[in-house]
Amino acid sequence: MQNTPDEAGFAAIVYVLVSGCAWRALPPCLGIATSTVHRRFLIWSRAGVWAKSHQAVLDNLAAADLLDLSRVVLDSARVRAKGGAALPVRAPWTGASRAPRCTSCPTGPGCPSWPVSHLATPTTARASSPS
Repeated sequence: MQNTPDEAGFAAIVYVLVSGCAWRALPPCLGIATSTVHRRFLIWSRAGVWAKSHQAVLDNLAAADLLDLSRVVLDSARVRAKGGAALPVRAPWTGASRAPRCTSCPTGPGCPSWPVSHLATPTTARASSPS
């Protein structure tokens, strides 16, 4: 591992997580290579550093009687959905008019979609006009 202080790596990881920038977009002014930052993030994640740090913060807040559980938020994107829905659900009808089912009607002018499917457009008008 590169000889970079853990504090610099931690600061760079927090910068990426808070700003939402890509690892490769890490500003060089932080003084640590992007590959080093990402590697440390992976190593520390696998070692459980983030969960332990979070627990330590919660323990310190609770010891100082500063932990307010009335403001707890559960991010549903982090909760695994096992199995999903039993049956697919169709989207409700919006009431918009349906598009004609055919684009080139073999039945001719008697078909309800004939007027719509045989409108002249700049492309079709050019193709059908004699040169």
